[in-house]
Amino acid sequence: MIEEIRIDEAVRRLRPDFAVLAICAYGLANGPTDDRSREWLAAAAADAVPTDHEKVEAWRTAYRAFGAKPQRTRPSVDALVRRMPLPEINLVVDAYNAVSVRHGLPIGGEDLRRYDGAARLVRAAGDEPSEEALGEPEIGEVIWRDDTGVTCRRWNWRQCVRTRITEETVDALFLLERLEPLSSDELAAAGDELTALLTAITPAVRIERRLID
Repeated sequence: MIEEIRIDEAVRRLRPDFAVLAICAYGLANGPTDDRSREWLAAAAADAVPTDHEKVEAWRTAYRAFGAKPQRTRPSVDALVRRMPLPEINLVVDAYNAVSVRHGLPIGGEDLRRYDGAARLVRAAGDEPSEEALGEPEIGEVIWRDDTGVTCRRWNWRQCVRTRITEETVDALFLLERLEPLSSDELAAAGDELTALLTAITPAVRIERRLID
């Protein structure tokens, strides 16, 4: 699955600096937030990038480029750094939210067993199947999708319910998204940090990584 993830050429033209580090984790033993993940969230909140950081502003600029209004539908990292203390969801989501705010990059988490086909990042035609709560994507909007339909609208604004990571998730896909000025080295470091937290949750977890740029 990880080898089939792709970025559509129309998205590349919109932001040639975009890259995504895909991480697949197999055999997770997820569970509810505990004292350990609360420590991760608290430490990350104390070290989070500010809302006016240039890494966050880069995503607002990207949203404006395809017609979205980032003050109304915020990029995920922008919305997250405004939510302090960070929300407690479950061990795996707590882990990637902590990495997201510390490094200032959006991270999507997907339940692979609920995914249908390969993940791809495209500009919407406007007729893609979408959950009622997400609403229909607008023509030209950047979306993540699979064979069933939209999995995340407006690049990383809002995820569908179908593929969310829950306490029952065993296999997961994480999408760590980069725009300049976040460096390739920091993207890799964020991936290393997430891998370490997932291994802390499940020492026997099997990890695959692929950089798509």
